Amino acid sequence: MTSTYAFETAEAGSELFRGERPGYIYGRTRNPTQALLEARLASLEGGEAGLAVASGMGAISATMWTLLSAGDSVVIDRILYGNTFAFFTKGLTRFGVNVRLADFTDPDALAQALAADDKTKLVYFETPANPNLRVIDIARISLLAKSAGALAIVDNTFATPILQNPLKLGADLVVHSATKYLGGHGDPLGGAVVGSSALIERIRGTGLRALTGATLSPLNAFLILRGLKTLEVRMERHSRSAQQIAEFIERHPLVSHVAYPGLKSFPQYELAQRQMRQPGGLIAFELEGGVEAGMAFMNRLELVVRAVSLGDAETLVQHPTSMTHATYSADERKRHGISDNLLRLSVGLENVEDLMADIAQALDHVHASKRKAD
Repeated sequence: MTSTYAFETAEAGSELFRGERPGYIYGRTRNPTQALLEARLASLEGGEAGLAVASGMGAISATMWTLLSAGDSVVIDRILYGNTFAFFTKGLTRFGVNVRLADFTDPDALAQALAADDKTKLVYFETPANPNLRVIDIARISLLAKSAGALAIVDNTFATPILQNPLKLGADLVVHSATKYLGGHGDPLGGAVVGSSALIERIRGTGLRALTGATLSPLNAFLILRGLKTLEVRMERHSRSAQQIAEFIERHPLVSHVAYPGLKSFPQYELAQRQMRQPGGLIAFELEGGVEAGMAFMNRLELVVRAVSLGDAETLVQHPTSMTHATYSADERKRHGISDNLLRLSVGLENVEDLMADIAQALDHVHASKRKAD
């Protein structure tokens, strides 16, 4: 817990600043606790190096400010976390970066977007995507990016390195909101980027040190290290419980649609089976009766918590249109396939029978009220 570091000699301090010897200078760019976390994240993802920062958005912004300049172009998938979508489409564009959207579940659409602009420096996507859990073929998209001379960057927050390793499938960089599953307890904020040593040192020296200052505190680094100790067993529990709950709610008469990579009805089920070790802890679903039914369902829950974020020990539910994805306009949501009555459930570590009982009573109550009104 320090902001600055003592030099053995004045000459040693000068050598550190010139990069002639390893060591610590100032807490904004490197801390011993942070360094240990970075090494473990790199090991888990199969990367050469990692960079831990203050938040997931800090990881994305530090990376983009490092790799992009005015006049460059990027192609992003049409479905992203709301603040990520806003950063690309409303933030980067203010500084002369051209941002194009494509449906990455259709590789031909990305190929066309890349062919249309030879200034494309990178492609960016999430898989599974927030909030509707679309799964994207990492190997195929990464190959297309490389053939166009662009980097492939994947947000692996939903899957974690336990369930999926984008770098091993051809991606150049992986970003995380470590606030979610990596921390796992809903208490620290943090983010991470993992990739080659050369890229990570560029992002540390430019994006973190000079442009964003998105420094992860030593205490939060410690808390995320604590979370990594149980990450594998937690992801197994999240996935197992979510599979049971997804199968359960898919059968309920009030539920009109369920998106979960572990269901055979999921459009990219076969891809998820090849690319992911387990289907994860998030479920997206829609209810008959639209937004009103969804709000009534959430308000009826007793054990499940109404809150944004995900990956906590507690089960969380939220309404993306009015919450995490409110940064999309109504027209953008319609064009990009984010339904107004979509709900997102992050399945926690509670007893699964207790969770299903709570979800069942809420669904049954709204269904009975709807039938009575009809």
